[in-house]
Amino acid sequence: MSRAWVTSMSPNVEAVANPLAAACESGYIPDEIYILENPGLSDYLDRVTSMLERIVVEYGSDRPAIDITSLDSETEFERIVEHYRTPVIAAQDTDGMVAVDVTPGRKFMSAIAFQAGIKYDAEHVFYLYLSEGRFYGRIFPDVPNQALDLIDFQEVF
Repeated sequence: MSRAWVTSMSPNVEAVANPLAAACESGYIPDEIYILENPGLSDYLDRVTSMLERIVVEYGSDRPAIDITSLDSETEFERIVEHYRTPVIAAQDTDGMVAVDVTPGRKFMSAIAFQAGIKYDAEHVFYLYLSEGRFYGRIFPDVPNQALDLIDFQEVF
């Protein structure tokens, strides 16, 4: 059974990496990662993909397949929806699982990710809540567990 992780870019690399590390810590280790590349953030892409690959490998899995959706404009709403919808629908057709991460990215992108995850019935719709601002920008192992809460909105609804 395949497990996919669907997320978006951010200039704060920890906002992209930490939710994946928290999910892996909770037992959800993907073998596919889908990243939405926003315009102007391509300088961060290599660092983000490298960090996400390393996290998955450190949790005992093979190097994940990575698929990038590159936007020409951050208001390509249909492409953003498609970025989230496609892996969810594909997983349903193959008995796979998908986790949508709504943590990183612009607010409207997170809103689209959230709606797509709920509407198309992703297995998980994750948000990593950081309760203390002083840990903002720090990598997952450097943040105390009590300051983190991986919320699965599929469980909330």
